Amino acid sequence: MSGDHRHRATVSTRDSDADTDADTGRGSAHAATARWRDAVVYQVYPRSFADGNGDGTGDLRGVLHRLDHLVELGVDAVWFSPFYPSALSDGGYDVDDHRAVDPTLGTLDEFDEVVRRLAAAGIDVVVDIVANHSSDRHPRFVEALAAGRGSRARERYVFRDGRGERGELPPTDWPAFFGGPAWTRVDDGQWYLHLFTPHQPDWNWNDPEVRADFLHTLRFWADRGVAGFRVDAAMCLTKDLSEPLPPWDEVYAGFPALVGGGGDGPLSDGRNPLYDRDDVQDVYAEWRRLFDSYDPPRFAVAEAWVDPHRRARYTDPGSLGQIFTLDLLMTPWGAAEFGDAIRRTLDRAAADGSAATWVLSNHDVPRHATRLAPGTPAGTLDQAPPPGPGLDRARAATLLLLALPGSAYLYQGEELGLPEVALPGEVGQDPVAGNDDSAVPTRDGCRVPLPWEEHAPWFGFSDHGSHLPQPSWFGELAAAAQADDPSSTLSLYRRALRLRRRLRTRGPVTWLDSPEQVLAFAHPSGWVCVTNFGDTPVGLPAGDVVLTSRPAADGLLPGDATAWLRRPAAG
Repeated sequence: MSGDHRHRATVSTRDSDADTDADTGRGSAHAATARWRDAVVYQVYPRSFADGNGDGTGDLRGVLHRLDHLVELGVDAVWFSPFYPSALSDGGYDVDDHRAVDPTLGTLDEFDEVVRRLAAAGIDVVVDIVANHSSDRHPRFVEALAAGRGSRARERYVFRDGRGERGELPPTDWPAFFGGPAWTRVDDGQWYLHLFTPHQPDWNWNDPEVRADFLHTLRFWADRGVAGFRVDAAMCLTKDLSEPLPPWDEVYAGFPALVGGGGDGPLSDGRNPLYDRDDVQDVYAEWRRLFDSYDPPRFAVAEAWVDPHRRARYTDPGSLGQIFTLDLLMTPWGAAEFGDAIRRTLDRAAADGSAATWVLSNHDVPRHATRLAPGTPAGTLDQAPPPGPGLDRARAATLLLLALPGSAYLYQGEELGLPEVALPGEVGQDPVAGNDDSAVPTRDGCRVPLPWEEHAPWFGFSDHGSHLPQPSWFGELAAAAQADDPSSTLSLYRRALRLRRRLRTRGPVTWLDSPEQVLAFAHPSGWVCVTNFGDTPVGLPAGDVVLTSRPAADGLLPGDATAWLRRPAAG
């Protein structure tokens, strides 16, 4: 593996983070990590953020060139999706080397410069850790293929003999999440397990060398000043493949309802052979001991699609500490629907002492400016999406999310109001495109490179090309076109993040009586958030209006809009 350990870096913290977190009962020993409970984290998908060397693919040099955008936006941290060496069989989540930078994206020195310059602006860095699988080009997997049956090298992955007279059938009938079977046969007749694509063989997390190697990886990045880690597919690492292996219908019945499973099958509640096993927490307990050896302790958040009653295992202080609140990615626009999802999440977080971690868009789902208006189609390369409520709802949902207790994760481009783009199949890069049996739809439409300048070639993303095509109408949404427009989505995000830092979101909220189409709540400080999910304007409660997602007139908030107000604190 490449690279040497660097000195242990101390990550910047803000003045407000030095206070005791009275809301959770935690003392000053936890002050350095308390800020993650309400941090705003911006996700960069590097290949589509900005291209600094003109090859049509975003890179670290492009991040450095557009760093001012992140600073002016006012985020607390930046999460970088994988920038590791990869064949891009799954957008960089097929990793060849977990301790290196893909040469097409830059160098370790450039990564260090990104960390230094963001730290100078008070912004921390979070990196993706892809721990369930490697790529099929990873040196360990290449070694396993060459070493053959029964070798020590194959114990690091999940190899099995097949069924049938000559082992010609896969060991089980399990499908992969991205379509096709979950097993691929190699030249000597054995089969290896891959929950995602055949180019992403699963590690065997029962193997001590695998566990030790990932501790090395976590140290490698933490020593370079990385403040935190987003753990990809955190519910999938450990597996029980003891014979007899159960059929897929029993396995899937034990999957959470959140991903379409029954959630109450015989293989649920920690006993599923593939998914959200209790013993995965043994891995994260090791990681937590490593994280806590740093000053300040390193942060981690789980991407874990699990039932709500299982989330506390990941948010426990002895585990990763946080888990994404993914419910709003699938919640339709409506006061009752959003209200139920938010209340359940806040009640669960209060019960286990954790903080909610809100998300409306990321690199895996359609952008919420399109998703929240299901009757309005996505734009195409030549045609902007037709008029509809999508952008109004996206702006309203964002202000609602930023007013909630907990941390918030923003996905690059949402601050520009970008909609989903329907790309023709021939230009797609996502391995799930065209797979009818994939668990997720194609994700290329939310990964289209960002528009920076209205009239520049490739809208300022690059000087010489774009790895995914940009629509012809992207210029009107470019960052430069919005920067000086006080009514733009970019301006709204900037104002909202400045206000959020001053108003703060910690502490329980009080839900206010409101019409059926409205959600309204107040913070102890007197900060009030009102969201109108309906079509007709509604009256606002008493208070000074400090921000609205759509203009309010005569004390009335229009439909598909959110308002923030300040009123004197009670008592």
